[in-house]
Amino acid sequence: MLLVGMLDSPYVRRAAVTGTLLGLEFEHRSVSVLRHMDEFRTINPLIKAPTLIADDGTVIAESLLIIQHFEDLAGRSLRPVEASARTRDLSLTGIGIVAAEKAVAMGYEHRRPEDRRDAVWQERILSQLHTALDQLDAAAGRGELTDGPELLPSDLAAAIAWGYCRFALPDVVPAERWPALAEQAAACETLDVFRQWPIDRE
Repeated sequence: MLLVGMLDSPYVRRAAVTGTLLGLEFEHRSVSVLRHMDEFRTINPLIKAPTLIADDGTVIAESLLIIQHFEDLAGRSLRPVEASARTRDLSLTGIGIVAAEKAVAMGYEHRRPEDRRDAVWQERILSQLHTALDQLDAAAGRGELTDGPELLPSDLAAAIAWGYCRFALPDVVPAERWPALAEQAAACETLDVFRQWPIDRE
């Protein structure tokens, strides 16, 4: 299998970390949807990161579906089995995905020339991002997000979203405002699987 995309994408990084935790072997190729658009188009005409090329050549684009394929191959999931714990994990994973999504959207807004930015839209995105981080920080403070020993999808989603925020938006995501989340993410970043897939700073 081949996973394509830059590790400065929280979606690519979450897929890579999840696949590794599930014990799967796959190659990774760093290709940017912005700087290497023509190259990416030859891999997937949709120019969507992450993209997975399955062993039979099938192209899968969308991180949640790639992770589902990884789970199918591994015959297991990182999610807890017990119903209430599983539901809580799904809820927190969704919040982590929202945090990453809004941070990426804010990052794209910052790429625009200042005179082409929509202040109302930026404020909406920032409010959604901060709300998601507030909820993740509260969960981390209650011990619902951890750094193991068995990492859940919600742990990964929170830590990877936070890592992207601090990488791409340090001025709008100060670490001191969300100390419990920052501590949980920092602990995750020391783990071997996170070190294996660091945020790509190319």
